[in-house]
Amino acid sequence: MSVFSGVVGLAIKIALLAVVNGVAVWGGTVLASDEKWFALAVLVAATLAIDLIYLSPRRAIPLKFLVPGTVFLIAFQIVPIVYNVNVGFTNWSTGHILVKSEAIAGIQRNSLGPPPDGAAYSMAPARNADGNLVLLLVDDTTGEQFVGSEDGLEPLGRDSLKLGEFGTIETPPSGYTLVTGAELLRLDTELSRFTVPTESGAIRSEGTEAALELAPTLRYDRVRDTFTRIEDGTTFRDNSKGAFVAAGGEELEPGWRTNIGLANFSAVLTDPLIREPFLRVFLWTLVFAASIVLVSFALGLFLAIVLNKPTLRFRRGYQVVLIVPYALPAFLAVLVWGGLLNDDFGVVNNALHTNIPWLFDPWWARVSVIAVSVWLTVPYFLLVSLGALQSIPSELVEAARVDGGGPFAILRRVTLPLLLVVVAPLMIASFALNFNNFVNIYLLTAGGPPSDDQSVAGATDILITYTYKLAFEAGKGNDFGLACAVSIFIFMIVASISGAAFWKTGSLENVR
Repeated sequence: MSVFSGVVGLAIKIALLAVVNGVAVWGGTVLASDEKWFALAVLVAATLAIDLIYLSPRRAIPLKFLVPGTVFLIAFQIVPIVYNVNVGFTNWSTGHILVKSEAIAGIQRNSLGPPPDGAAYSMAPARNADGNLVLLLVDDTTGEQFVGSEDGLEPLGRDSLKLGEFGTIETPPSGYTLVTGAELLRLDTELSRFTVPTESGAIRSEGTEAALELAPTLRYDRVRDTFTRIEDGTTFRDNSKGAFVAAGGEELEPGWRTNIGLANFSAVLTDPLIREPFLRVFLWTLVFAASIVLVSFALGLFLAIVLNKPTLRFRRGYQVVLIVPYALPAFLAVLVWGGLLNDDFGVVNNALHTNIPWLFDPWWARVSVIAVSVWLTVPYFLLVSLGALQSIPSELVEAARVDGGGPFAILRRVTLPLLLVVVAPLMIASFALNFNNFVNIYLLTAGGPPSDDQSVAGATDILITYTYKLAFEAGKGNDFGLACAVSIFIFMIVASISGAAFWKTGSLENVR
């Protein structure tokens, strides 16, 4: 380690601190451009603190070891939790992703429509000398030629554009380059959003060869912060929930992301469309997690008692075979079971000569996910129980036999209480793990089959997969705010159950 001392060590330290400060400068630039002043102040303070700690004399050595772990703890634990809680108090969802200024611009763009006397143009997208997108336009009625940019229309000479046989623009004027081929295909999204402002509205492309003059159907009043429909005078006001809404309930799109307080949490508790699927999924999650833990522990304990007999022949071989599921990657094993349980060509139905819809009937699907999860969990409890059994003093068991205790009495009064001292906390941890066992559910049934209430929650969805579907697979789009609110409920439920279970199992320590 002497290599890293002296000048070499100092050079390495300076180089690493330079990298940290460089990243901090980049992050500070981004935060400043977004006007995140509080986050910028925290970043500056943290960077200065790191510099002082690692450039300080030896008395700061403990801090030098604590800082990396603290940074990673904050970055990968605290920040995601705070961010998740923050999103839970917003309406962030499909249609409410933008900030308000962007939403207003989007509404204005979406409100453009062709007026009765609007002009139509032959059009070709092009690039100017600076590489910016422009539209080369020929009025279909008058034959006048223009170049349209984000700054407006600029007239061209009548013969500046050379037209083909079918009226398409084939040759641009000097200083412009037509967009063609693969670049034109990639331009689809940008072209659909590109508008050329005019005195009465705007010109927007319709495909890649035509454009129309459009006029706004809505007028925005910046002072009153309202939109008014020009045709009938209907007024749309900010409803403080991220949307402009008329008195009759009509809503303009897109909306914007904003803080809505406890609305998401209230919806989970009071809205029947959300509450009923949530409660159904919650009850099934309890049954799912508890069944796996209890059945797996019972089977694991039974197998451990059998394998704990020194006189059992081929004991090592049995142990290896029974532990194989624990050695396999869970996601791979679940995918394999998905094929084995297929009702058309699965090995299970072929071997049993049955036609059971293991994954497509609600009740059989629930049986399947529990059975597969138990198959994956039994080896864990086998190993834990086997180790705990071997740690129980043999004198206690012998004394119980001398006192006339039979096998079941010894198991119930001696072995099991001592075993639970070790295994009970692990059972609680296993319950918490299976309460959020996303992999087993999603890869085996994807939460299906669909439920009768037509909600996003399927028959085998547990709370974590239900939350995932709310965030990414909801029928009407993504609802990140509601999903984060549900995830907070999940945290409180798991924490409450685990805390109560740990408090209850603390009494088991009295058997020692």
